[in-house]
Amino acid sequence: MIQSIGNKSRSIEVAGGDNISPSAGGNSLRIEGISKTFVGGERVVEALRPVDLSISAGEFVCFLGPSGCGKSTLLNIIAGLEAASSGNIIVNDKPVRGTGTDRVLLFQEAALFPWLNIQKNVEFGLRQAHVPGKKRAEIARHYLDMVNLSGFENSYPHQLSGGMRQRAAIARALAIDPDILLMDEPFGALDAFTRDKLQAQVETIWSATHKTILFVTHNVREAVALGDRVIVFAPRPGRIIRDFHIDLPRPRSLEDHHLG
Repeated sequence: MIQSIGNKSRSIEVAGGDNISPSAGGNSLRIEGISKTFVGGERVVEALRPVDLSISAGEFVCFLGPSGCGKSTLLNIIAGLEAASSGNIIVNDKPVRGTGTDRVLLFQEAALFPWLNIQKNVEFGLRQAHVPGKKRAEIARHYLDMVNLSGFENSYPHQLSGGMRQRAAIARALAIDPDILLMDEPFGALDAFTRDKLQAQVETIWSATHKTILFVTHNVREAVALGDRVIVFAPRPGRIIRDFHIDLPRPRSLEDHHLG
């Protein structure tokens, strides 16, 4: 599923011919004292203890930890889908006030629109941003090619495998040219073989686009294989306990013995 389309539209430039000109790299992000407490009747749950974190433009950062440690909650707050109990999210030195196309959130399930073919699914955010039809088609084809789905433009989601649907969701996210890509266990529902292929593809896409990526996972090897940094969370209440910088050369493989 993709969540990010706010009321603000962003210009998406298309150079001559088929050359697509996305924004250069991602944006910086500061998380300042972000906490979240859920209150239901007499029950109060401290889901996230105040978090402070600075992420540089173009960094690939993995949030690692068990279920219930606040990783997804923090991602939802950054996306603007959920209000924090305290603190601020600062993107490129500007405070976040809700959703926006500068941030895109992908969930474990691709949740493509079943009544639209893959081309139209990828064009959806561009249509919402009032990008003309010819430009929409060029941009969609560019990103479908980037995720190796050229030739499937006229297919419908039910005709694709789970991995192909997730690749289409990634293309749809990239098409609106976000500065920050938020990925909440995007490969968790896939088989191991497909997951390994998509991990390699995400690393390739990141190397090509230099987007800022925040990637939630509970898989240690996946986090180390993908991240420039691995932020480790502990549960009850959710909080950051370690911040590892990963200095291994790229490209990396999950089979690399250094990841053990």
